[in-house]
Amino acid sequence: MATRSTPVPSVWARQQREPDQPALSRDGIVRQAVVMLDAEGVEALSMRKLAARLNAGATSLYRHVATKDELMELAVDEVFGEMALPPADSPDWRAAATEAAEAFRATALRHPWLSSVLGQAGLAYLGPNLASYGERLTAFFDAVGFPDPIRAIDTLISYVVGVSTTEAAWLTTVARSGETEAEFIARLMPAAQQASADYAHLADAYAAAAAIPDPVEVRDAKFTYGLEVVLDGLALRLPR
Repeated sequence: MATRSTPVPSVWARQQREPDQPALSRDGIVRQAVVMLDAEGVEALSMRKLAARLNAGATSLYRHVATKDELMELAVDEVFGEMALPPADSPDWRAAATEAAEAFRATALRHPWLSSVLGQAGLAYLGPNLASYGERLTAFFDAVGFPDPIRAIDTLISYVVGVSTTEAAWLTTVARSGETEAEFIARLMPAAQQASADYAHLADAYAAAAAIPDPVEVRDAKFTYGLEVVLDGLALRLPR
C-alpha cells in the first residue's frame, strides 16, 4: 500500500497559487506585514488585520499565504535581504566580520521583532534571502581559513542575536513610554540608584551610566566590547 507523504510545513515547500486579483501579490503582502510588525509587534499581527490594511478579503490573502506561520517565514526572509555582507576575499577578516555583525544588529534594531522570532519562524532558512546570506557568510569564513566555518558563524551570530534581542526589547519599552531614550533613562535612574544603594558595584555601574549623556554611545560600546571578545576567541581557532 502506498503511503501518503506529509507536506513539509513551510511556505518555501508549497507551490504558489495563481493570483485571484492583480493588485494583491505575495511581495506586497509581505512588505505590509513587515510594516505592521515594525509598528505593532508579532502579537498584534493577524491575517484579518493585514487583509484590512491591504483592503482585501481574508480569503484573497490566504490564496497567497496560507497561515500566519508562513507569513512570518516570508517576513524574516524579507528583512534578511537588507543585510550587507563583506566579500569572501576581504583582506582584514576581523574588520569584515565586525561589519557583518554590525549590519545584522542594525537590521535587528530596525525590525525589533526579528531576533525574537528567528528560532520560531518555521523553515525560514529555506528562503532565498536567508539562504543567500548563509552561503555568502560561509564562503567568507571558509576563505578566512576557519576549520569549521559553520560553528564559527553560529558563535558570531548567536552573540549578535542575543544582544539584539535584549536591546530591541529595551528600545520597544522606551518607545512605548513616548519619551526619548535619554528622557526615559533620566526618569528611571533615580529609582535605580536608590534601589542599588546597598550594592557597591551595582551602584558604581549606575553612576557611571548616568555620567554618559548619550545612551546610544553606551549601547554601542557594550556591543563592541562583547564583539571583540567573541572575535578574540574565534581567532584562536584559526590555523597558525
